[in-house]
Amino acid sequence: MTQADAHTVDERLKAESFGSKLMKRPELGAIAGVVLVVLFFLVTADRSMFTMAGFMNFMTPAAQLGILAIGAALLMIGGEFDLSIGSMVAFAGLFFAVCVVNWGLPLIVAIPATFIFAALVGSINGTIVIRSGLPSFIVTLAFLFILRGLSLVGLKLATGGSTQLRGVREAVQDDWLAPVFSGDAFKGLFEALGRAGLVETFNNGAPKVPGVPVEIVWFIAMAIAATYVLLRTPVGNWIFASGGDANAASNSGVPVKKVKVSLFMLTACCAALVAIITVMDSGSTDARRGFQKEFEAIIAAVIGGCLLTGGYGSAIGAFFGAIIFGMVVIGLTYTDFDQDWFQVFLGAMLLIAVLFNNAIRKRVTGER
Repeated sequence: MTQADAHTVDERLKAESFGSKLMKRPELGAIAGVVLVVLFFLVTADRSMFTMAGFMNFMTPAAQLGILAIGAALLMIGGEFDLSIGSMVAFAGLFFAVCVVNWGLPLIVAIPATFIFAALVGSINGTIVIRSGLPSFIVTLAFLFILRGLSLVGLKLATGGSTQLRGVREAVQDDWLAPVFSGDAFKGLFEALGRAGLVETFNNGAPKVPGVPVEIVWFIAMAIAATYVLLRTPVGNWIFASGGDANAASNSGVPVKKVKVSLFMLTACCAALVAIITVMDSGSTDARRGFQKEFEAIIAAVIGGCLLTGGYGSAIGAFFGAIIFGMVVIGLTYTDFDQDWFQVFLGAMLLIAVLFNNAIRKRVTGER
């Protein structure tokens, strides 16, 4: 082996430092953002924000958004994005409510039917994008208005003129599957912790926090599952490859078209899950459900390190991005700040996260 060959081998086998590996992680900016937001509220907010009850208060909206953000993140890593997520929440909520209220279907039938219905709509979105060659921005922007309009028309048809369909809670309250998608999980555990004096209780001995809202459980489970798929399975490699260079991926045998359509279907199913949870919790659905959630989900994904150009991102990053959103939207109620500052804060976080992630990526990759 020549000296030049040895040098080449050494370069290929050169160990990468922990700091360099850390800097390449897309979720770095989101984690730093969480730390900064926590420090901000530790200084400015009432201490009750950081009790268990306060934690559940800001994690509940974070979880609902986070379920959408994880689906949006996977789609963005795959090189596309979906502006119809929020409208899909309303449309899937309408379908689910009609199933249980108007048609009297049990949840064991209504819930899978809602997911299938949402996946079908997502497949239509994805198929149009793939076959037409149009940007997903244009196609899903059109579906944003189409689904929102269909939700309004459908509600009026289902209710005889009203824009709200009620009676969901009464229709599902005795269903054995309801606790999986509504209410609080681990109630027995929290009661035991209350009896042991490990959590705060009321005078009658009942814990002040009755359990973990089910959307938080779904949120954490989805973040773990999505991260495993992205980092430990061939499908994850396909998603990154499809978003990084679709032509090269296709030439390498990656089923790019199927991957992208499947991601559109997954995103729609994430919207359906949020719809089912929120409709069951509130006991009704309306045409404005999920309003502007598409933008908030994309913001959470971008804060989490996803690039609009695809091929780069993280489900865990979207997880932390959604937590930032939840902490800000609820945390401001624990401070003396006007809540109208929320959108200013969120926009600033988006801009800072994009600039931070872009700077880190260029420094690591050597781009100019």
